[in-house]
Formats: sequence, structure tokens, C-alpha cells
Amino acid sequence: MEYTVEDISPVKKKVNISVPVEEVEAALSAAIAMYRTNMSLDGFRKGKVPSNLVESRFRKEIYNEATQDLVNVHINEVMTALDANPISRIDFDGGQLERGTPFEYSISFEVLPEFDLPDYDGFAVEQEKAVVDEKEVDEVITRIRTNMAELVPVAEARPGKDGDVVVLDFAAFENGQPVEGISAENFQMNLGDRQALEDFENLVKTLAPGQEGEGPLNFPADFINPDFAGKSLTVKVKVHAVKERRLPEANDDLAQKAGGFESMDKMREAVTSSYMQSRTQLVKATAQKTMLDKLLKIVDFPLPESMVDMYVGHLLDDMRSKLERQGKSMESLGKKPEELRAEVRPEAEQVTRTQIFLLRAARKEGVEVNEQEIDAQIQQIAMRSSQDYNALKDHYIKNNLIFSLRDRMLADKAMDAIYEKAAVTEVEPAAK
Repeated sequence: MEYTVEDISPVKKKVNISVPVEEVEAALSAAIAMYRTNMSLDGFRKGKVPSNLVESRFRKEIYNEATQDLVNVHINEVMTALDANPISRIDFDGGQLERGTPFEYSISFEVLPEFDLPDYDGFAVEQEKAVVDEKEVDEVITRIRTNMAELVPVAEARPGKDGDVVVLDFAAFENGQPVEGISAENFQMNLGDRQALEDFENLVKTLAPGQEGEGPLNFPADFINPDFAGKSLTVKVKVHAVKERRLPEANDDLAQKAGGFESMDKMREAVTSSYMQSRTQLVKATAQKTMLDKLLKIVDFPLPESMVDMYVGHLLDDMRSKLERQGKSMESLGKKPEELRAEVRPEAEQVTRTQIFLLRAARKEGVEVNEQEIDAQIQQIAMRSSQDYNALKDHYIKNNLIFSLRDRMLADKAMDAIYEKAAVTEVEPAAK
């Protein structure tokens, strides 16, 4: 096998490969031998069918597999020789092996650009001092008290208000007929959380326990369920009970029940410590981004299109998820897919620049990510998203997401390595 390399661009290579007849014949013979081992045919023992009969019967499969196997071997050899790490899929341009004929084909792929990193040793950067406001600790304690509150019926016969919990039955109707999927009995609803449509919550707030009412239920045009988007239905509601939260006292007993703390002072210390850790990480991340933004302005390099496209896809997926959490769909934005792609492309390009810079720094700093670290990261993702670890790992493997995850981890490690070499000055937090 012989090959020549063309630099199509600073980030794209094309490799032209020539395979002599002898190697073609050897590849076909190896594929035929594999089929022959397991083939049975009347008049012949298993594995003893003549090679010409095997080739005749399974010609299409044999030639396809022989071609694929040979190309895969060549790709590994070429990548090793070139010390190349493709960041895109490897595109194949060629035909199929034929007996007695040299085989010529080409592969093309994108790689990270080569460029000189700016000198970041001793780079001046300011990092805000991490501080915790006692009001923030008080808010956490209040949330804990709220979560542990006892629900008790209100003393007076009044409609519910924000902060109350209402137990009710409801059903939606269209032209007098019940609408499937919009009804419930003894439904417990938190008022003021904006988890329900405004029309529905406003109606509930007019009804005291034992009262019934009905009113219009108007769905927004961008409602996530297209069956109801833009529709106006009638909703009937019966309130059974209105309850209010009776918060427990902020004392040592609460601390013991909430987290096994021996006292409220110990619980406040734990909350403060947790806040301080997260605040320290936040101010460090902010300072790191400031430093990285300044370094990126010093250097310039081309961006691989496949990498930009990948991040465009990620950003659109994030956009879709945020809209769905709001009960909306991508279509509700009233924009064509190409318009949305153009809209997020500048951000995708910036993410790509950042990732490439940090991967280049990782190589310089000798930073690596091993398989155990990747597994641990997937385990964390699975726990945060309440997914099965094995299923999530299989998803990453089947969709070629492992390499992207590894690169993100490499970039994070590289950023820490760069920041360790910076001249960091701690400053007082900016006034809010």
C-alpha cells in the first residue's frame, strides 16, 4: 500500500491510497477463508467447500467485507504514520476490490488546526474574593422549613392564595364534551408556582372549599402539545380543601430532622460551607473565562466545519429542551431551521475556538483523561439525570459521544493547568 497526502485546507486532509494487485488478492482470499470455515454444502464437509464455490455463492458479501476490512487496516496504518487524530467522520471515496486489478481510493477528514499558543505563564488575572451573605443562608433555611412544613386546612372558608395548596377535581370540555387527558380527581395544586395555565390558576383562586366553578381555558399558540395549541376550552373545577403550610421553628430539632445536625448553628455552618465552596468555584470559573477570552484575542486559527456543526446541533438541542420545559416547541419561534442554525452559529464558533485552544493547551501541558475518569463522569451524569449508568454509557458509545465527552474533560483539565500558571490577584467583590 502506498499513499499521498493532500492538505485541502489547514483543517482538512485527503489521503490518496494505492493498493497493488497482490494485496487485493490477499484481502479477498482472507475473506473467502472466513466464509469457507463456517459454510456447509451438500456433498462437502463443513469447512471443506471449495473456495471457488464459496466465492461464487457469497460474492457480494465477500467483496464488500474484504473492501471494508482492508480500508480499515489502511486507515489505522495511515493515522498512525501521520500521527493524525480526525475530529470528523472519515469519508471514503472509492469503489470495491476486484480480482487482478489494483485498488485506488481516497479518504478525507478534518483535524485540529496547528498554531502557536500565546505565552500564558504569569498571565495577570483578577479573581473576586468568595463571600457568603447571611441572607443567602437564611433563604436556604427558609426553603428547608418550607419543604418540611405541615399542610393544615385553613381556619376560615376562603379561596386559596399564592403559597397555599389546593385539593381539587377538574375536567376540560370542548363543545360540551369532555376532553381526554385534561382531568383529575383530588389533584394537589401549589398556587403561585406558575406550573398551571394562568386561566386555570385564576379560576381556582376564586373558589373556597366546597365550591364549584367553570371558566375558559385558553392555550397559547406555542403550547408544546399541538393538539391543544391555540385552543380555547371550558374547564370545570371543584375545590375540596385549601391548605396552608405551617413552617417548623428554626431550632435544633429542625436541624436534627433536616440533616442529622446536632444544632441549628451546625446546620448554618454546613450551609455556609456549601455556599462558600460553590461560590469559590463560581468566582474561579469567572476569572478563568476572563483569562481565556483575553488569550483567544491574541491568537487566530481556522475552525473545522464539522466541529462547528456539532456545537450548532448541541445549542439547538439545548434551545429545544428549554422551550419544552416552558411548554413550548421549536416551531413556536416561527423560524425556519436554517434561520435558527444561523442564529446560534456565532456562539457555536466561539465554543469551537475555546475547545480547540484548550485541547491544544492540553497537548502542551501533557494533560490526559483515562477510561476510569470517563466512566466516573458518565456515572455522575447518570446520577444527576436519574438514568441507568449502563444504558447511558451504551448511548454514548453507539452515538460516538465518548470522544466528545473526553475532549470536554481534557479542556477542563487544560484550563486548570493554565490557570495554575497565571498570576492571580484576589480582589473584593464588585458592588451589586
